This record gives sequence, C-alpha cells and structure tokens, in this order.
Amino acid sequence: MGNFAIQFLISNIFISIIIGILFAARRILKRCLTSRMQYNLWFFMFGCMAVPFLPAVPAPFLQFFTWLKRLRNTPVSSLETVSKDRVSLIHTDTSGWMNDFGETVSQNIPSSAGLLLFALWAAGVTGMILYLLKSALSLHALKKSSLPLQNPAIHRLYQNCCKEMHITKDIPVYSSAYLKSPVIAGFLKPCIYLPIHSISDDPVKDIRFMLLHELTHYRYKDCLVNYFMNAACTLYWFNPFVWLALKEMKSDREIACDTSVLKMLDAGSYAAYGTALINFAEKISHPPFPFASGISGNMAQMRKRIVNIAAFEKDSIQKPSFRKTFYGLSAYALTAVILSVFLPLLSIRASSQSRYAFPEYGKTVTYPDLSASFGSRTGSFVLYDAENDTWQIYNKNQALTRITPVSTYKIYSALFALEEGMISPEQTFMKWNGRHYVYDEWNAGQTLASAMKNSVTWYFQTFDLQAGFPAIRNFLQKTGYGSQTAEGDLSSYWADSSLVISPVEQVEMLVKFYYNLFDFAPENIDAVKDAIYLDTKGGSSIYGKTGTGAENGRNTLGWFVGYVKQDGHTYFFATNIQDDETATGSMAADLTFSILSELNIWQT
Repeated sequence: MGNFAIQFLISNIFISIIIGILFAARRILKRCLTSRMQYNLWFFMFGCMAVPFLPAVPAPFLQFFTWLKRLRNTPVSSLETVSKDRVSLIHTDTSGWMNDFGETVSQNIPSSAGLLLFALWAAGVTGMILYLLKSALSLHALKKSSLPLQNPAIHRLYQNCCKEMHITKDIPVYSSAYLKSPVIAGFLKPCIYLPIHSISDDPVKDIRFMLLHELTHYRYKDCLVNYFMNAACTLYWFNPFVWLALKEMKSDREIACDTSVLKMLDAGSYAAYGTALINFAEKISHPPFPFASGISGNMAQMRKRIVNIAAFEKDSIQKPSFRKTFYGLSAYALTAVILSVFLPLLSIRASSQSRYAFPEYGKTVTYPDLSASFGSRTGSFVLYDAENDTWQIYNKNQALTRITPVSTYKIYSALFALEEGMISPEQTFMKWNGRHYVYDEWNAGQTLASAMKNSVTWYFQTFDLQAGFPAIRNFLQKTGYGSQTAEGDLSSYWADSSLVISPVEQVEMLVKFYYNLFDFAPENIDAVKDAIYLDTKGGSSIYGKTGTGAENGRNTLGWFVGYVKQDGHTYFFATNIQDDETATGSMAADLTFSILSELNIWQT
C-alpha cells in the first residue's frame, strides 16, 4: 500500500504534465478544432488517469525512467550483508556438488511516508464517496418530490423537440420547485427536471431552448461522462490540476452543447438563445448534483458561452469545412501519439513489477497443472524441449512476471567477465579480498568453478565494480537480459529489483547461451558451461544455478535455472518459488528434480 501511494503520487506528476499538454493543445489548435472536438480532447485525460489502476503497460524505453521507482522505497540493507543462516542443497546421492547460500539482498519495504500518504489518500477517497452518496440521495429525493410534466403545451413542445432531434427513447420530464435551472440526470433511466417557475414564467421559446439543450446532453451521453468525472474527482481528489481540467472540461462541454443547439436554430434565434443564457447567469444557478447536466453555470463559464454564440452568429458556419475536420482529426492523432509516450510512466505495475510479453503465436505451448507439486508456495515452472520445439508452462501469470534474478544472474556475470577479458578460460583465479564472510567457503581465493558452486558473491561483484554501469548496460542490451536495466548500487543491481527477469525469459536466455546466439567467443561459453555443470546420472547431464533472496531475515525467493542433456535432447528449465519464509534456491532445485523425474528427464 505504501508503494502504491508513492508511485501513485509520482504518476500524478506526469498526469499534471499531460493536463498541461492538453491545455496547450486546446490553445494551439483552437482554430483547427470544432467546439465538439475541443471537448472530446479531454477524454484523453480520462484514459491517462485510468492507467495507474490497470495492469502493466509494456514499453522497452521504460528503463530510462526506472530511477523513479527508487522514490517508492527505503532499502533495508546492502548486498554486502549476508544472512547468517547457511542454506545448503544436499540432494539425494549428489551431496556436495552444489551449494546454495541464502543472501539478505536489498529488498524494499514501504516507507512510513508511503503508508501515511496511502492513509491520507484513502481518507480523501472515503470522504468523496460519502459526498457522492449524499448527492445521490438528494437526487433521489428530488425525483420523489417532483411531479410529472402536466402542461399540455409544454409537453407538445417537448415531443416536437424529440422529433426534431430524432430521439425515440421515452425520457420522462418532471417539474420541481427546488430547482433554478433545468437539468438532466440518469444514464440508464434519464429524466429531465424543469423548474416550475420556468414553466409558468418563461417564454415558450426559452423553454424550447432548455429542452433542446438537455436533449443534446442526452444525445452525447453526458450523463455517463458525469460518472467518469465523479470517479476522477474521487480518485484524484488531491490533485488541483485534475480539478482545474474537469472544470474546463465542463465549460467545453456546455459550449459544445450550445453549438449543437445553435445548429438547429435559425440565425434569428441566436441572440434569443444568448439572452436566455444571460437570464440563467443572473440567477447564478449551478447544477445542484454532480450526476446532473444542466444549461446553467458560473459567470466565467457563461461569458465563454456568450462569446461562442457571438462568434457562431458572426461566422454563420453551420458545418465545419473539410479542411477543418481533417486538421482536427490530424491534431487528435498527433495528441494521442504524444500522450502515449507517458502511458508507461503512469502504470504503477509497469514501474514496480513489469511483465514479459511472451509471443506464443506459432509455438507449441501446454500448461500442465503442477499445483500439487508446488503446494502452498507461489511459483512457476517453465520447460522447453529444444529438439521438439515445445514449451510447458505452469502458472503462466507468474511465469511472465519479472522479478529479481539474484544469484542466477551469476551465469551471465561470469560470461560478461570473460568477454571483457577480466578473466580467461585458462585463468579464472581471483585472490581473496581479505574481508571476512559468514560462509567459510567465501574466505579464500576462488576460481570460476568454485565461485559458481559456492555462489561467492564478492567474486562476481568484483567484475561489476571493475567494469561500471555503462559496460554492464551494453552487455544487458546485447544479450537482451530481462528488463535490461541496471541502476543504483553496482554491487546489488541484480539483487535489489533494479534488474528483473521472468522465468520464461530465463529459459530463453539459457537457449541463447547454450547455442551461443550472442556470437561470443566459443571458449568463453564453454568455460561458463563447465562452471555450472552439476552432475551426470543415467545418461543425463544437468547444468544449472540456484538463487535465494531473503527479506528481513526470511527466505522469500527461490530460483533454479538450467538445462538437461539427455539422449540427443536438451531441456531448458526455470523454476521460481516465493513464500513468506521458506522459499530458497535449494527448495526450488528439489522441486525441479521432482518434476523432471516425473517427466523422465532426470533420475532422482
């Protein structure tokens, strides 16, 4: 919740920028847009405001903005701090060939500021909901106290207005003593409410103007738009730019509605229509309900509407020219393209936990049910048979969700070091840095094989610190590893959710690695393959790497990725498990062995 609140606040910064763009677009393109087009331009804003509450918006260029997500969290610790609990994988009949040491990585927890912001936002939303409920009850009371229209002459006038506008739906008309101006309310069951004093005192032509105006609101479904406006006010109650935009949108809507009515009138009635608006302005009558649309408004809105009527009368333009329509549609398209750039920045899920768009078309994919094997643990399993070109994916949603790779990234860290010439296949030894670690195996000089077997973090950190972020990012982009992002701390970007990857992508990376689709030096690929070799049994050889992530001293994330070579077949796999306390790489490995055994790929 704290993460949501801070990221939502960041999204509001970009929403405010988008509103500014819309204001600028309205001003710049004013001559190109009709009044209706100018009003419809605001619907882009509704689409943008919905994005933070939708699933992730995929965008490759999102990596340029990943620094924003760091505002959401407060780090618990750095990668240099390791858990004092040693987690060793001791598999049946293969003890000693792979160790999995749990590490307390830089996991993030919601800051107290985030929780406070969420509480304030939720309180405001609650207050707005209560206000809307009160308004809905008042509207219901108005309907109960109103009387069906009894005046025969006004009723005939109303029927003529419906025929003129080609409206066949029966829209009830009521008279009320509690209104100063007419309104229309209700989307599924719309009703028009007229003030009693207007029916008895106003000229027939003014009443006709009222009816045409309210029926125009019905034609363009403005009552439905009111619901969108109320939702925006509720969710974005704290954003003054949203309130300003909605106020301007209401003004544009009334101008568009006035223009539609003017198109149905003869030129001699323009002034009379404007005079009717001035009479309502003198009463300073506002629509009393947020769910209703009416002909009246505040003084500032009335001035704009009168100016629009004067311009309409001066130009005597009944239909926009083809050129104006073409320019308007072009302006719409250009605005949509500009605003689409901001959509990924508004998506809370896109910045916190993005998803991989797996192209399934043309692939043979099955979805086995492995829930019994996973038990209460959340996770996924992905298997790819290279020879048969078939996929098996358990828990597709989780298999496409990107998370931190932790120590499984060391496969590619080793490949990076070899390609950069920091080590060579013949010389991989690195002298111990002298720092004391809780794992005895870490307190000694390491080769690539020993560092991979014992998951010696300082060995791989040395490569990153020596190379720097520019070289690392180039490597990530060249290989296409996961999100291809590396930010923050050089020693922990692959363990603190700066770099994330999905289980499906883990398998795809292993395929590219195995067949050297990177076009790296073959001897470097072979050196890493040798380093991740685990065991051979019954004609099958298995290669892989585990990874464990811990948060607040509890093991919450377990990875096991690799491949099995068996009888001319190569099977690539990735298993991920998540739990509140007991998810480790060793458990992910045990689970993998069990599944592979059932598939007759590996013998336990």
